[in-house]
Amino acid sequence: MEKILILGAGRSSNSLINYLFDHAEERDWQITVADYALQYAEQIVKDAKRGQAVAIDITNDQERQQLISEHQIIVSMLPAKFHPIVAADCLKLEKHLFTASYVSPDMKALNDRAKEKGLLFLNECGLDPGIDHMSAMKVIDHIREDKGLEIRAFESFTGGLLAPDPDDDNPWQYGFTWNPRNVVLAGQGTVKFIQEGKYKYIPYHKLFKRTEMIHIPGHGYFEGYANRDSLMYLDVYNLRGIKTLYRGTLRRPGYSKAWDIFVQLGATDDTYQMESVEGMTHREFINSFLSYNPKDSVELKLAHYLGLELEGPEMHKLQWLGLFDDEPVGLMKGTPAQVLEHILKKKWTISPEKKDQIVMWHLFDYVEDGVTKRIRSAMVATGENAKETAMSKTVGLPLGIAIRLFSEGKIEARGVHVPITPEFYKPILEELDQLGFQFIEEEVVLED
Repeated sequence: MEKILILGAGRSSNSLINYLFDHAEERDWQITVADYALQYAEQIVKDAKRGQAVAIDITNDQERQQLISEHQIIVSMLPAKFHPIVAADCLKLEKHLFTASYVSPDMKALNDRAKEKGLLFLNECGLDPGIDHMSAMKVIDHIREDKGLEIRAFESFTGGLLAPDPDDDNPWQYGFTWNPRNVVLAGQGTVKFIQEGKYKYIPYHKLFKRTEMIHIPGHGYFEGYANRDSLMYLDVYNLRGIKTLYRGTLRRPGYSKAWDIFVQLGATDDTYQMESVEGMTHREFINSFLSYNPKDSVELKLAHYLGLELEGPEMHKLQWLGLFDDEPVGLMKGTPAQVLEHILKKKWTISPEKKDQIVMWHLFDYVEDGVTKRIRSAMVATGENAKETAMSKTVGLPLGIAIRLFSEGKIEARGVHVPITPEFYKPILEELDQLGFQFIEEEVVLED
């Protein structure tokens, strides 16, 4: 019997754990789900014959190491800051580790020792990062190795959105399908990318003004804004010398212009604590960033300050969120970003019947026989409800498939890895396709 330990029973773990339970009998697995809140683990395990739920204090070294020592495969669905701690335990106790999170410098540093001990530490095997790597490398390898040609341009966008719903009055067409804090802090820092051979940079205060429209046949138009550092993929994908490299996030049209209001106000700042938050209303929160004028309304001051139309779509989006209401924020303390997140949760927390949608889109340009050709690749996945989300499935299923393949002896890689080689991406993408997560590709010839 092979014992698998899943650390963390949050919203992204549901599909992963269900997939593992579906294969537990045939693979002779015993699965332990551990979370700081026992009820979260119990809700997922339910009455599964091959599962058990336990509580864990991840900061308790003895408790954590004892639990890890009792299993062969460790899956960390914890916040990223805990991965290095778990990885160090896995190295010490000689356990294999799987995560969906980005590889940190601390994790990379374990590569040689993990390889020496014959251990696999697989990271970035979720959605983004994860499916984005695998679907991109499949096409990049096809162009470079099958055709023997060079990639001229690569662009990639992913968005976690709400599925279109004609009965929904949400003008943002957006809700929290992932960590709300990450949404509020998105894009902070300096964006870096390459465009036509030139290094380009976008400071945070300009980010949501620099968007591009993307059309996906059958699904309409989306707007994309740049991710923080596209340059890191020069080495991950072996793209040194490429003319254009750009990665971004997708939203519905109109989102970025409205979100930019929060950025320009300073409402996404997470560097200082606000005063008197315990008695603050939504309206007072917005007013705290505006100049003093006892005669003008908050709406008028905001519109004047940022050049908005009082009856325009951006003001309508803010009104829908209740930002001009006299409703108490409901926090005792907080930074501007924390206060904004708390307010947004009141309208952006999706109801049980709501469906989310994942949209991923890639563009690849290359030259063949003097002709520039472009491959566009898109995947659109829709969730079933607020529990069986597309986000949970696209994060959890690739990791579950990788664990099954490893358990079956079909993955030989050892050390610290991300799934960018055929050994990983071919079988994982093939099974995802069978499960309904297909990429639709089209190739066109670009006119000079």
